[in-house]
Amino acid sequence: MSLRTLVMVCAVMFSSLVTSTRAAASSDVVLEWNQIAVNTMIPPGVASPFAQARFAAIVQLAVFEAVNAVTHEYQPYLGTIHAPAGASAQAAAVAAAHTVLLRYFAGSATTLNAARVSSLAAIPNSQAKTDGITTGEAAAEAMILARANDGSAPLSTQMPGAAATGVWQATASCGAAGAGMFFNWQSVTPFGIRSAADFILDPPPAITSERYAKDYMEVMTVGTFSNSNMARPGDRSDVARIYRDTSPTNLLNSAARQVAGAQGRSLSENARALALLNMATSDSLVASFANKYRYNFWRPETAIHAGLTDGNPKTIANGAFVPYVTTPCFPSYPSNHASGTGGGAEVLRRMYGAGGHSIDISSPNSADASIVLHYTTFKGITDDVDDARVYGGIHFRFDQEAGGRMGRDIATYVVKHNLRPINDRGD
Repeated sequence: MSLRTLVMVCAVMFSSLVTSTRAAASSDVVLEWNQIAVNTMIPPGVASPFAQARFAAIVQLAVFEAVNAVTHEYQPYLGTIHAPAGASAQAAAVAAAHTVLLRYFAGSATTLNAARVSSLAAIPNSQAKTDGITTGEAAAEAMILARANDGSAPLSTQMPGAAATGVWQATASCGAAGAGMFFNWQSVTPFGIRSAADFILDPPPAITSERYAKDYMEVMTVGTFSNSNMARPGDRSDVARIYRDTSPTNLLNSAARQVAGAQGRSLSENARALALLNMATSDSLVASFANKYRYNFWRPETAIHAGLTDGNPKTIANGAFVPYVTTPCFPSYPSNHASGTGGGAEVLRRMYGAGGHSIDISSPNSADASIVLHYTTFKGITDDVDDARVYGGIHFRFDQEAGGRMGRDIATYVVKHNLRPINDRGD
């Protein structure tokens, strides 16, 4: 072989090595297993939106704790996980996510085990890999133990009281039982705040007020079921259906993966951001239920049917009103979707910046899969979620605004008091 040929061969081999290394570096197992986690829990009937948020927080905190035990970049969540020197952070992340998901979603074992094998096969066999796996499994078991008996089970309900102006009553979705669902969720142990009681909202507007009448007339006008409703543009019908089917957990984790990937954030940074995101989302939903069952405020369809007797001369009754989206079976104020999405979006704003992004969201429902919503800001997402619930006919605008404010407040607390960079005590 000539010297020239030898040089060329070496150059090709070096180029291939660099390409392979870059490909491996661009494959972030934290983001990959976040998508696996969300895909595992979002199929219909697998987990409610509220359980999704809880499961996602457990997964992502286990991943964070495992990765951070290796990298030591942030203050830990549990502080009980210790990795041997040189352990693989990638292997730790894979093992942590897999172990949590397998515990809660045993029915998906075949898919989850295959994903584990595939992810770990990309990591060279070594003591570092073995130590990483051990660390990840330990972090997962510790998080699972920490969330045992956290109030998420058994689920409980509450029967509505006597019918009265402004008081929640069962709607069509409640079925024969007629009881408000997820009554216990207000008592689920938070992940990143001290107590849901620290985030009690002011009451909803008085039913005799101008603000109530304004929001009442808006939802009655744009939120009726009729597909020929000229007051609801086609794109608002689209967002109403897409966010009927897309939970805060699905929506926000998808947005986070897209933005984190585009910005080239590190494994450790992504582990922290996803943990904070899901902590804030879950805690916002817990606090939302605490407020819902505190104020026990009626849904628009109940209010609109009773518009002649509500004491507000500016409301107009419509006994035939049916919302475009089926009303969930629990009180109205504040909006759960606004609370969870508002909290998660505020974390993402703090982690990645308010705008300049490229985020595509589509529905998990095959009937709407061809519709893609494009966003450049996180506020654009929360604005559409607000419209979705009003144009869907299931929330007053003030429900949305209150939920969003509360979610942002919770996210601010979560970010300032959890998983801080080492030697950083917060703002």
